[in-house]
Amino acid sequence: MRANQFKGNITKKLCHLQELHVLDFAQNNLSGPVPACFSNLNGMKSRNHFGYPQVESFDMDLVQKGRELTYNQLMIQFVIMIDLSSNNLSGDISEEITNLSALVAFNVSNNHLTGKIPQKIGDMRYLETLDLSSNNFSGQIPPGMSSLTFLNHLNLSYNNLSGPIPLGNQFPTFNESIYEGNPGLCGSPLLTKCKAGTDEEDGDHRGHNGDDKEDKYEKLGLFVSITLGFIIGFWSVCGSLVIKKTWRDAYFGFFKKVRDWIIVLIEVNLNRVQRTIARD
Repeated sequence: MRANQFKGNITKKLCHLQELHVLDFAQNNLSGPVPACFSNLNGMKSRNHFGYPQVESFDMDLVQKGRELTYNQLMIQFVIMIDLSSNNLSGDISEEITNLSALVAFNVSNNHLTGKIPQKIGDMRYLETLDLSSNNFSGQIPPGMSSLTFLNHLNLSYNNLSGPIPLGNQFPTFNESIYEGNPGLCGSPLLTKCKAGTDEEDGDHRGHNGDDKEDKYEKLGLFVSITLGFIIGFWSVCGSLVIKKTWRDAYFGFFKKVRDWIIVLIEVNLNRVQRTIARD
């Protein structure tokens, strides 16, 4: 359905196609909102698809990560994507879209979408490609987005996003160009530093405070273990000597023998030195 002249709203009848796992309406003239009922597409909630046994062999061209790739009948069963880029869509993206937990690629770039990025977008844990560029999204980048560990192609440029860029996982590896056109954003990798009191600043303080507390607890644990070790070791020896007379006699008898042996050794060496001096 890519690159045609389709216009009007996206029909909600698509939401009844329970096996649908590739939806590509990019480069058309579609308008209106992204249907919230897309969250009912069960084919995008599971990664188990078993091909197309009742149709002839076919190839399908899809754009993934900015490149056009050709998928055959066998390969396409592993692709789970929605591409609505380069249309005239408006409105916000429903939070329910995050129910599509098996979605691998989600592209709505070059539209007129508004509102905030869904807060639960981190639930779409298999996302590898996320392109929200060239829209009118506002608010902060959800911190949960940093939990998308498979994400390797992200573009949030040219929106009205603000606040700190999330830290953690692969976010520090992304190029700053994916954030351009959002003058309200701050934090690494941008040169704009976040002001005191922002979530990033608070996060850094929480991190340092957490490290200080951990160091304090480690030192306390070391001190307690040393003290307990000394007390247990001391009383395991001295306590047994106090309680058992035979052990006490043997213990002090041993040290008496050692003392006598040292005294004899010293006297022998002194006599040897004296005889050497007398000869000279």
